[in-house]
Amino acid sequence: MKTILTDVHTHTKFSPDGRSDIGDMLKAALKKGAAYYGISEHFDYDYKVDRIAFYGGAEASYTDAEAYFSRAREWKRRYEGKMEVLVGGEFGYTDNPAAAPLYRALIEVYSPDFIVNSVHTNGVLDYSDPEVFLDKNGKLKDKREIYSQYLARVKNSVEAAYDYDIIGHFTYCMRCAPYEDKRLRYADYPTEIDAILKRIIERGKILEVNSSSYGAPCDFLPDEDILGRYYELGGRRVSFASDAHDVSRVLDKREKVVDALKKIGFSCVTVPRRGEYISVEL
Repeated sequence: MKTILTDVHTHTKFSPDGRSDIGDMLKAALKKGAAYYGISEHFDYDYKVDRIAFYGGAEASYTDAEAYFSRAREWKRRYEGKMEVLVGGEFGYTDNPAAAPLYRALIEVYSPDFIVNSVHTNGVLDYSDPEVFLDKNGKLKDKREIYSQYLARVKNSVEAAYDYDIIGHFTYCMRCAPYEDKRLRYADYPTEIDAILKRIIERGKILEVNSSSYGAPCDFLPDEDILGRYYELGGRRVSFASDAHDVSRVLDKREKVVDALKKIGFSCVTVPRRGEYISVEL
């Protein structure tokens, strides 16, 4: 039986940090055998309302929603019958309530096929910024303080005041963490992580397995210990995401992710499509 490949959470040059054109990304996905391919350009209204320096201090730049959705849906039509292109978005979560109306308005106007809800910041800085880990004197903050703060923010994100489908790249905070032991282990934060996983399950959302783990001490986010606990708690909805920003990473490390998921007990990944959740056998 032919394996059905999925990759739901990718970016193109429509995103400020995307490096490849949409046509090239889709061509690469089709060549690699993708059946479902989800584009999720950044809508970082967390940066906007929290006045955060954009991507390490660059001048603020945001995805042009009108241009993106119009162009992507043209490409979607071109690929009908060959590959299902899902035109979605990645929303940067913030506790600041000013962001929610902006996201709801975008959903109302453009009706994304799916939405990835991701925590990138602590409300002041992105977790990719080295300064997020330092106190006002430049001294490294305690790892537990930083990670507990991050987990609290992810827990809040599950209750976001706008519709979404996927909790994106859980444990993102350890990608650029400067600690000698940067791993965020379930065993070290069982109460906090259980609270997050249980609410994902209760709300019927999808936990993403993201293979863009650069800098992290594992091949994908979250790692197997957290995925295993999610399964133990009854979680079955997981999605595969390369989080590709250029053609080289489309479907990257999918085999490693699938092997780990099967070992845990998962038999399917979930693809969100306009409110419908499609189970695709691994």
